[in-house]
Amino acid sequence: MSSFESSKNLASVGALLLFLSFIPVVGIVGLILVFIGMKGLSEYYKEPGIYQNALMGLVFGIVALAALTAGLILAFTIGLFTFGIGAIFTIFAVLIVVFIFYVVAAMYLKRAFSLLAQKTGEHSFETAGLLLWIGAILTIVFIGLVLIFVAWIFATIAFFSIKESSQPTAYAPPPPVATPPPTQATRFCPNCGAPVQPNATFCPNCGTQLPT
Repeated sequence: MSSFESSKNLASVGALLLFLSFIPVVGIVGLILVFIGMKGLSEYYKEPGIYQNALMGLVFGIVALAALTAGLILAFTIGLFTFGIGAIFTIFAVLIVVFIFYVVAAMYLKRAFSLLAQKTGEHSFETAGLLLWIGAILTIVFIGLVLIFVAWIFATIAFFSIKESSQPTAYAPPPPVATPPPTQATRFCPNCGAPVQPNATFCPNCGTQLPT
């Protein structure tokens, strides 16, 4: 199996698992597979922006997940001593931080998908990136989560639809054009005006000696 096919399959399976990201472990595995697949596609299409934006999206996504986990633990700890009041404020603050990191992660993934759409011609990547970013912004309401799930459906379809392009041939410069040798100016006999050869000594028409 070529590196293109393996990268495509990894990203496709990862996007499908992210559609099932309501199961936490499945979502994490899916995110990693998508990242690995996009790294391979970035190398195949020789577009580092795909990998760089996917990497930033992965980093911010992990930070958001880590902040959520740490925040819930902190809220639980504070709640033990403040009878739940401090926990409520802590959870609220944590959700704001997680929301910001998640929107930034979605923005980088949107950029990566846009570059993939340009390289592959699969416009479903553009749709997936846009829905993912809008969904991240609207996660404060239920519709945002729906848009995110729909975005990963589009991403899954796009990854499975990628076709391996023929490898570009090396550029061969055109052969140099042969230029004819420069011709000497035609001479004329000063006596009779007849044309004579450039290296002629006498006029072939009247026999006059030609000047050198």
